[in-house]
Amino acid sequence: MSDRILVKGARLLGGAAADLLLADGVIAEVGTSGGLSDAGARVVDADGLVALPGLVDLHTHLREPGREDAETIRTGSQAAAVGGFTAVLAMANTSPVTDTAEAAERVHDLGRAAGLVDVQPVGAVTRGLGGEELAELGLMHRSRARVRVFSDDGRCVADARVMRRALEYVKAFGGVVSQHAQDPALAGPTACCHEGEVSGRLGLPGWPGVAEEVVVARDVMLARHTGSRVHVAHASTAGTVEVLRWAKAQAARDGSWSVTAEVTPHHLLLTTDLLGSENGGYDPTFKVNPPLRPQEDVDAVRAALADGTIDAVATDHAPHARHDKEHAFVDAAFGMLGLETALPVVATVMVESGLLDWAGVARVMSSTPAAIAGLEGHGRPLEAGQPANLVLVDPAATLTVDRDRSVSLSRNNPWHGRTLGATVAATFLRGVPTVLDGVLA
Repeated sequence: MSDRILVKGARLLGGAAADLLLADGVIAEVGTSGGLSDAGARVVDADGLVALPGLVDLHTHLREPGREDAETIRTGSQAAAVGGFTAVLAMANTSPVTDTAEAAERVHDLGRAAGLVDVQPVGAVTRGLGGEELAELGLMHRSRARVRVFSDDGRCVADARVMRRALEYVKAFGGVVSQHAQDPALAGPTACCHEGEVSGRLGLPGWPGVAEEVVVARDVMLARHTGSRVHVAHASTAGTVEVLRWAKAQAARDGSWSVTAEVTPHHLLLTTDLLGSENGGYDPTFKVNPPLRPQEDVDAVRAALADGTIDAVATDHAPHARHDKEHAFVDAAFGMLGLETALPVVATVMVESGLLDWAGVARVMSSTPAAIAGLEGHGRPLEAGQPANLVLVDPAATLTVDRDRSVSLSRNNPWHGRTLGATVAATFLRGVPTVLDGVLA
């Protein structure tokens, strides 16, 4: 295969069509559509396709080490590439936990060996996710994995003193703490359904929105106090959006601290009413943490993503083996798949409604997440000299999701049987095709 690829006629960020010459890992030339030629290059016909910078996922569970029956770094990387991603951040709640430099380097090295996306480890905030003693934050950052984002995701750093210390520590090297906002006194480990009419009718332990909102409010105040950076994982309520709007206005005025936030594809589309429906009732596929919320919360996070109050879309891709999901709803594992379907969901919810254009999709799924994570080679403009990390999207195509065709090892796919808008046609990592014609290259 030639190491030079000529992408012909792609619409850059959904705008004018252009040709892109990819060579030596970078975009070597950009020209008007039909204006570039290279006799030695492999030609990719992108007529009618939208070119975006390669997608970046701030929140991926790859399960390795420890739960290779649910996912491995290689299979998760395959799912990411098929979904149009060129970089993913691998969460720390593995077994053993990624709370040391050695553990972070192991994840980093396995990602490099897979070679399909850049796998950036997320370090744990506390040792063993225990919430009490800080993990090796500095050593993980100084390791060859260069960890910049830290999270106890799956568990909240509930102790304000520990959270303050973490924010102070990462400030020294420009790191960020990503918080799973769930006050354990208001939403304990059995809480699994948004607290309201549906949870009461189904007899499921309630997970009230305020359990998220009070932690977000506390943490933005701690970020302001320490002059540090906090990131809110999987924001899911209208109340959280209100706190974020206030906090971002304060941070912009002060200029010494920052708060960013992400929303998942499933919180942009699915609602808690699904659990009370004939097709979704008690189905553990839809058990996720934080839980699916009512329509008013869905509307609020959509608007917040459109206006920049929520900065990014992150999948929270959470594969599980069948024996962990096939239980009564209360006993089943939290989480659902997301990497392969994130872009079609965003296209369906945000682009088709006019809330975002394709340049906006690039902002919330590529450039902003890359900036939050400090990934300098990703989320870059589609310009000559920039790394050739890009995805080609067919905006006119539709995808009917079949969980049995997923390249993930797991099948806990909430989109099974749904038809979604737009599909990924090709993905390129530093100019090398990882996906062509919608399948792994």
